Amino acid sequence: MRILRRALFAASAATVLSLSVTACSSGSAASTGSTASTGGAAKTAKVRFGYISDFNGASLLAIADKQGLWKKQGLSPELSVFTNGPLQIQALGAGDLDFGYIGPGALWLPASGKAKVVAINTLAYADRVIARPGIGSIKDLKGKKVGVPAGTSGEMVLNLALQQAGLSPKDVQKVPMDPSTVVSAFVSGQIDAAGIWYPLIDTIKAKKPGLTEIASTRDFTGRAFPTAFVSGTKTDAGLSAKVVKVLQEANDWRAAHPDEAVAAAAALLKLDPAKVKADAANVQTLTTADLVAKTKDGTVDGWLKGLGDFFVSTGQLKNSPAPSDYYAGDAYAEAYAK
Repeated sequence: MRILRRALFAASAATVLSLSVTACSSGSAASTGSTASTGGAAKTAKVRFGYISDFNGASLLAIADKQGLWKKQGLSPELSVFTNGPLQIQALGAGDLDFGYIGPGALWLPASGKAKVVAINTLAYADRVIARPGIGSIKDLKGKKVGVPAGTSGEMVLNLALQQAGLSPKDVQKVPMDPSTVVSAFVSGQIDAAGIWYPLIDTIKAKKPGLTEIASTRDFTGRAFPTAFVSGTKTDAGLSAKVVKVLQEANDWRAAHPDEAVAAAAALLKLDPAKVKADAANVQTLTTADLVAKTKDGTVDGWLKGLGDFFVSTGQLKNSPAPSDYYAGDAYAEAYAK
């Protein structure tokens, strides 16, 4: 449990800085309203699930609780909050989690064999390269200190922007730091720029309103940036099928009730719904039928292969594997058919 404890400690620090307060953590499954059955009733299976405290990471978990979807599948969730995807992949590998949520910048980890993608969640456009006043373009970053959470979508958007500007990571002073440290370092002027995402950028803007956004994932129109739910490489297939079914039903409820989905996520995160709605504006949701269709016709594979090829160019992957090696697309489609 060492990795999980470290992750939760880091998450707590980020929570204070980003005002992203979580509703439950490891060991607090009762707060979700889905606990193991007693008194002779059928027992539910505990599922240890990681998430990030934003709309992408929390909305389906909140909806699943609100709509009784966990109980419907005989599951009892134990939710743990993390500051980023790579920490969840570590926890999966250590056996401290069963499932987790990652953004597009962490998809190189499943592609490297460290986890399995069990479901695509959304397409996300929350990542930015931000800079202090006076820095107006990516080329202006040459020689400057840039903070990034290593292996995340913050580093991904920075690397994409550097490539587009004809620069390499060696042209800047890239400083690896966790998301909460990015916030404090930018605010205090210890770094000149950062690769980071909303809603953390809103926290920074509140203290540094003059910052500039010099790159965004929305700038890269030829690419897709899927977020995903992941499991360990040896997670039981039967358990995965039940969890995927929960995620699919919650996903369709979210697509049909966007305002209520924001409210549910805000309740879980204990945040002002207006802040969560602003965060959700950076998200493209898709129905499960659409995701199944895009899985079957190869669209999802194209999204993943495009990112895999990019991660090869950054040195995070030695080669770009076939998405079927790490995306359980057939199982996702099969779960929907039942």
